[in-house]
Amino acid sequence: MTSISTQIALSAHDVEGAHLDLPDFHRWFAGLADQCYTHTRRIPLDALDGWHTLPGSGDIVHASGKFFTVNGLDVDIPGNAVPHWTQPIINQPEVGILGILVKEFGGRLHLLMQAKPEPGNPNGLQLSPTVQATRSNYTRVHGGQDVPYLDYFRDTSGHTVVADVRQSEQGAWFYRKRNRNMIVSVSEDVELLDGFCWLTLGQVHRLLLVDDLINMDARTVLSCLPFAGAGELSGTGDGFRDVVARSCGPAVRGVHSEDEILRWITDVRVRTELSTRLIPLHEVRDWHRTEYAITHETGRFFDVMAVEVRASGREVRTWTQPMIEPHGTGLAALVVRRIGGVLHAFVRASAEPGFLDVAELSPTVQCTPANFDVLPAAARPPFLDLALNAPASSIRFDAVLSEEGGRFFHPRTRYVIIEVDEDLEHPDFRWVVPHQLVGLLRHSHYVNVQARTLVACLHSLTS
Repeated sequence: MTSISTQIALSAHDVEGAHLDLPDFHRWFAGLADQCYTHTRRIPLDALDGWHTLPGSGDIVHASGKFFTVNGLDVDIPGNAVPHWTQPIINQPEVGILGILVKEFGGRLHLLMQAKPEPGNPNGLQLSPTVQATRSNYTRVHGGQDVPYLDYFRDTSGHTVVADVRQSEQGAWFYRKRNRNMIVSVSEDVELLDGFCWLTLGQVHRLLLVDDLINMDARTVLSCLPFAGAGELSGTGDGFRDVVARSCGPAVRGVHSEDEILRWITDVRVRTELSTRLIPLHEVRDWHRTEYAITHETGRFFDVMAVEVRASGREVRTWTQPMIEPHGTGLAALVVRRIGGVLHAFVRASAEPGFLDVAELSPTVQCTPANFDVLPAAARPPFLDLALNAPASSIRFDAVLSEEGGRFFHPRTRYVIIEVDEDLEHPDFRWVVPHQLVGLLRHSHYVNVQARTLVACLHSLTS
């Protein structure tokens, strides 16, 4: 019997599919734009319906006490380039479900993907997991319709669970936010609902190269796929594709063992004196509330703003909500290098104020470059210039992809994978093999959301 990791690798090599080829997909997706959409309009903060600002604290809360709250956060990191600051942050303690259903058609594994509009998406409709729902949504606090296919993930008896792990989200904007990332394999017939399609992994990998198409929630679930089978199917050549595929197999050895990597992460978590506490929103310093937004005095970082949404193809048709609006396009760059014929990724153990366990592995560079115009020179990330000035000949992946569109307004990040020849060294970084990253993804809170996107992008280069 073919293992699930081999099925995944075979699916990654199939770009035709049993249902739609890629031209058919693009026609199908374009045709949904008139049926599934969100029309978003900026409104004053005081015009939020169902939300209110608490008079004592300034916190923005929902009348139900569910969904999320906009609080203030006080952050202390002694020895950091910026050792202390306060900021607004989204506090959403409930754990949602991000799930992809997989099933074989014609001997190839297919993924059930959803065309889903989000109010913060810069282009409206994006390709999302089968299920993408907060607990408040799937328990229908909003009074809307049921979430399709949810039962496959709430009751997995009789199915094969390929992945099931809680993972963090953006630690700069969310306070200890986690979602349950799930992949469930089924064999029985599954009704195909409007707005959903079956695609092979190879087709999804091709679509990752299209700006703003595969949403963040889909990318984080894709990163959790066991990808060891790529090593079994890899060629023996020294081309980049074969090197990536071989480096996904568990037989290859890296410059650091799994135990050494785990000890390093634990050591960083113990040594980093990160202290955070939620504070009333009106106590954040250097931030000011206007009619339409809460903004930083420099005009950098992000705003807290409010929107009115009219939607089609969603569980609810109209609502209002607060959102975070980032300033500038982010950069997430993963530097890779062949060491002894094995591809290694140069990852950093980074602390973010919203993380549950202090630090997680991040890309080589993760930042919004424009923010450093107002930050101390010492805050400039190592290797930022390398990422910004990388020659085209060294770039193996390059796409601008959206971050989560349910809480953030038009958040975009350039994701880039850069291959180098030189050995880079820094005490906060380690060279890690792709299969070691995937191994860490079987556990919670080791690999951050930006690095998980780059794991998915790296896997796409084996297709």
